[in-house]
Amino acid sequence: MSQSLSMGAYGFYVWSAVAVFFIVLLIDTLAPLARRRRNLRALRARIARQENRRRPGTPPQNESDA
Repeated sequence: MSQSLSMGAYGFYVWSAVAVFFIVLLIDTLAPLARRRRNLRALRARIARQENRRRPGTPPQNESDA
């Protein structure tokens, strides 16, 4: 089994290539999720700024009167 894992003289190259592949795959999966969270946070902040700037002294529209 150790011979098949070491792959002769090419074991280091093969296993480092596999590791790089999985690292890139992980980054490729997590990057859009992080970008989505960052965009949603920026959009919420932008909406809050617009609501506060519209009518100073009046409560925001998204609050209920209940």
